[in-house]
Amino acid sequence: MDDDLSGGFAPPPFKPDAALLQLQRALRDLKLSPRGDGFEMRSKRFAELRVDGDAVAAGIVRKPALTPEWDRMRITSPTEQRKWLDEVKRRLTRWERDD
Repeated sequence: MDDDLSGGFAPPPFKPDAALLQLQRALRDLKLSPRGDGFEMRSKRFAELRVDGDAVAAGIVRKPALTPEWDRMRITSPTEQRKWLDEVKRRLTRWERDD
């Protein structure tokens, strides 16, 4: 009996260019303003995205500020992409609530 749980199918390869477009669209849907390779919330840098080889290099600020501290992540799969976007949504909700 085969112990492989994937049923013999490999997941499709991660396409960083397509993932970058999806993430950018999602951030615009969250009412963040695109600026260069990043996005802003109330004129403060909030997130950065760029293709880095076979991954998307993503950054999100810990707290909105003129000179923010960043949490960085390399996104290499659709699962990591969803996790990063979920974290963006959590932080936006928290900061809007705190204001």
